[in-house]
Amino acid sequence: MDFKPNKRFKKDYDKLFKEDPLQANLLLLLCELANENGEVIFDNSGNHIDEMIDLIECRFNDPAEYAL
Repeated sequence: MDFKPNKRFKKDYDKLFKEDPLQANLLLLLCELANENGEVIFDNSGNHIDEMIDLIECRFNDPAEYAL
């Protein structure tokens, strides 16, 4: 499923980006990873933080850069 942000999401993203760019891009990444039920499923290894860091590094050239 491809994530297509609507106007409301873009507005919320822009507001959050002004406050904390990394947090806004983490939200964007989670939305892109979510399934049709809005769930993000990780493996059972328990290394969720490390996995998120790897995903952020793969997805964004600069995690604090505007990404919409």
